[in-house]
Amino acid sequence: MTTVNDILSYLNDIAPTETAMDFDNCGLLTGDGSTPVTKVLLSLDITSGVVREAQSLGCELIVSHHPVIFQPLKRLDAHSVPYMLAQCGISAICMHTNLDLAEGFGVNTCLAEAAGVKTPVKSERGECLFIGDLEAETDIHTFAKSVRESLGCAGLRYTAVRPAVKTVAVSSGAGGSEIFAAAAEGADVLVTGEIKHHEINAANELGVNVVDAGHFKSEDIVIAPLQKKLSRQFPSAVFTKSKEYSDKMNYLS
Repeated sequence: MTTVNDILSYLNDIAPTETAMDFDNCGLLTGDGSTPVTKVLLSLDITSGVVREAQSLGCELIVSHHPVIFQPLKRLDAHSVPYMLAQCGISAICMHTNLDLAEGFGVNTCLAEAAGVKTPVKSERGECLFIGDLEAETDIHTFAKSVRESLGCAGLRYTAVRPAVKTVAVSSGAGGSEIFAAAAEGADVLVTGEIKHHEINAANELGVNVVDAGHFKSEDIVIAPLQKKLSRQFPSAVFTKSKEYSDKMNYLS
């Protein structure tokens, strides 16, 4: 019999919660660790739609990247997601910056590999930055197109201040602030999910290209591999990737 705690223990082995950043909230955030588990839903976020999806599938547990409880709760509204989870008796394990930082498997490793980096490693200069080289140098336009295709993006933004790309830095999600560390590492491009205007200006001044693939697409890349890992580790349980959740963003051309 597999329990919530069994799955939590395995996730802690591959992405220890003690490696999470100070501001974070990771681990078992709702539910009872001793609960037997037969069905698990995986999603980047836990929304009301994801809870209903889990309920319809008969899941006892949801595993997500983003914490379902992040700021301290001052009230528990009947329509809030934590309330819904408790009402439905569904546990939630959330693995956030610890999964971003996990080497050899985590979010940034998956993002780097999707971008064509062969052996991504964590940068010592950045807080949440991974870096590596492409197998062969390419031009920035071809590189941006390959990232769009690998991540399944309907669209993305990119700059072309440097024509050639070989060394690639990645920082999933809201990783635009890592542009300075990426430049210090000698990166030709930073692939991220969010970057602010002043950070784009800085990148242009530093001569580093930027590929902004969107927060969701830059991080959802880890969910399917995580589903496969958990399925192999716990064959008695069924692990399903959410079909309900996406960021619902559309792009005009």
